[in-house]
Amino acid sequence: MTIYVDGLLFLNFFFDFLLLLTTVIILKRNVGMFRIILGAFIGSLSILVLFFKIGNFELFFIKIYLGFLMCIVCFGYKNIKYFLVNFFSFYMVSIVLGGFLYYLNLEFCYKHEGLLFYHKGVSVNVIFLVIFAPIILYIYIKQMKMFKNKVINLYMVNIYVGKKVLNLNGYLDTGNTLKFKGKPVIITNIENSFKNKKYFIPYNSVSGVNLLECIKVRRVEVIGIGVFENIYLGFSKNMSLFGTEVLLNGMMEVKV
Repeated sequence: MTIYVDGLLFLNFFFDFLLLLTTVIILKRNVGMFRIILGAFIGSLSILVLFFKIGNFELFFIKIYLGFLMCIVCFGYKNIKYFLVNFFSFYMVSIVLGGFLYYLNLEFCYKHEGLLFYHKGVSVNVIFLVIFAPIILYIYIKQMKMFKNKVINLYMVNIYVGKKVLNLNGYLDTGNTLKFKGKPVIITNIENSFKNKKYFIPYNSVSGVNLLECIKVRRVEVIGIGVFENIYLGFSKNMSLFGTEVLLNGMMEVKV
């Protein structure tokens, strides 16, 4: 079988470049294109060890060592925490891409009977992988951004209503600025089974002006933000709470 070393080097360089570029985008590192290219070039050299008689154990450590070099060359070294975040993020992106490509190879090149897989004589075209790899990483970047935007605004919330304490999962919605008597209004999708005095607070929605049934609660603890006294808790089954139980108020970014 004929092996083209230059082709293998280019293919390895291409994938390493994509991995480093994806890591840079996800971590929002201020890294120049030259450093990404240089890091990818160092990573592409790992293909050369395949031409030497070494065991899998030694090959594993050589690849880890080259991964260290790639991250230091690409991102630089500021401290151990900065380096480890870069290094593990780089390998997480590698696992994602490698897993997708392995899945494609399994789908296209193998067929199975039950749990028994066997090769059916075809192979995934290299050009197809080169085209598909950037698409995979682009989707991954988009999903990671959506995930971070949602997770960063998730908080554990303890709401004290009389002698009861509600332990809920909350989402801080900066677009929710509803307030009543100068106090923020938070919204939950649980039933109003409390005997507190009810307030009906007007709010704007797509269908026009509506009234939100609320009660006044003496204390709300938002873990990671702070404690809020005497604010209003609204009850609504129709509002989107991003998969949580309470929609926090944008005013709660700063203690009121």
